[in-house]
Order: sequence, then structure tokens, then C-alpha cells
Amino acid sequence: MAHYAVLEDELRLLEVLSYIMVLMGVITFILLRFIQVPYGRYSSSTFGPLVPVRLAWFVQELPSLAVPVYYLTVHREVAAPSRALLVAFICHYVQRTLIFPFLIRGGKPTPLASFLLAFIFCCYNGYLQSSYLCQYAQLPDNWIYDPRFIIGIALFIFGMLINIHSDRILRNLRKPGETGYKIPIGGLFEYVSGGNFFGEILEWSGFAIAGWSIPGAAFAIFTLLVLLSRAQQHHQWYIEKFEDYPKARKILVPFIY
Repeated sequence: MAHYAVLEDELRLLEVLSYIMVLMGVITFILLRFIQVPYGRYSSSTFGPLVPVRLAWFVQELPSLAVPVYYLTVHREVAAPSRALLVAFICHYVQRTLIFPFLIRGGKPTPLASFLLAFIFCCYNGYLQSSYLCQYAQLPDNWIYDPRFIIGIALFIFGMLINIHSDRILRNLRKPGETGYKIPIGGLFEYVSGGNFFGEILEWSGFAIAGWSIPGAAFAIFTLLVLLSRAQQHHQWYIEKFEDYPKARKILVPFIY
């Protein structure tokens, strides 16, 4: 009985953490109306000592890779749909932790405050998604044939491909030795300023649809709110910096916004 009580308590905790994540997304969205998030082109020592960008990306993203791998190792009887979702989650963070940081060319160092916040969030979300999928998700084995799972996984894969391709375009804007900024050209950047952000939003929206859960939905909403703000900042920055910035290019959603 005590074991079941602990499980019920943890399930309630995961639900509370999900709602807190949505609240954090709303607060972040509001704050970013007034301040620029201190990373990348907006990096500043005002927010603490600077951490080398490759090291920052690797360490801050690592919990979102290590935690689900640990949970899958410990919980070997996870249902196929939940396992597939967690493997998709792991695939994203293999790319973000083990590949993306080491392809960065001349990125600006990351302020310590931004680095620590990202690290804490990855610990938080890694635990939330992993614990829920491995212990509490009520997805039957035939869920993999449900239209929500099929559509969600398709969106996740499509979004991840867009995200990776957009990062490649941004990375290749600079030739070896160059440090300035240029207008992104090609791929989704022909239509929006935040092609990479659109891809990641699509990923986690698909993840939420495929898992049909409160934790998955919370992560998707948080991602949308935060990356929408970043896309808006990037779009305004491009307009102010480049007189010839394409006037028809939207912020995040092609032809719409």
C-alpha cells in the first residue's frame, strides 16, 4: 500500500510540475516583452561570468539526455508507445547535446545566469517527461496505431528535420574566420525569421499530440511561448540591422505570422 501511495503522490507532483511549467512559460513570455534573453547575439556579461558556448550547450542540455536514458535503463517494462516517445525525446537531445554544440562556429559565450537556468530547466523537464512516460502513462500497446500517435510522431520528425536544417543554414552563413551576422537564406528562412524555432515548436507539439498527456502538453506550451518571444526578438533585430531585410518574411509561421 505504501508503494502505491508513493506512486500516487509522485503522479500528483508531476501534474503540479506540469502546470508550473506552463506558468513559467507565461511569465517568460511576459518578461521577454521588456528584456532580451541574454544568449547568442544578445549575450552580455551583465548576467554573470561568460561560459564558453560549446561547453554551455553541452552541459546545460545533458540532463535532458542522461535522465531519460537512466529511466529507460531502470524501467525495462515500459509499454511500446511510451518507450517510442521517450526514444524520440532522447533522439532530439542526442542531437542537441552531442552534435549541435560541436558544430557551432564562433558563437558568443553564454552568461552564467542563462546557462544555469537552462541547466535547471533540462533537469526539471527531463525528470518530468521520463518519470511520467516510464511509470504513469496509460498508453496501450495499440496506441501506436492511433491517428494521434501517427500524426504526432510525423510532426515530431518533420519538425526535427526543419530544426536541424535551419541550424545548418545559420551555421554556414559565416565562412571560416568570419564573425559578423548575415541574413539567413534558404529553407524555411525564405518565409520566416525563426525557421529553427518553428521546427522545434513543431517537434514538441507533435510529441504532445502523440503522447496525449499533461506533461507533454505543458512542454509544448512552454516551448511555444518561449520560442515565439525569441522569434519576435530576432525578427525585430533583423529589421533594425539590415535595411534590405525581406519585407515579406514573416516572424514564425509562413505566410501567416
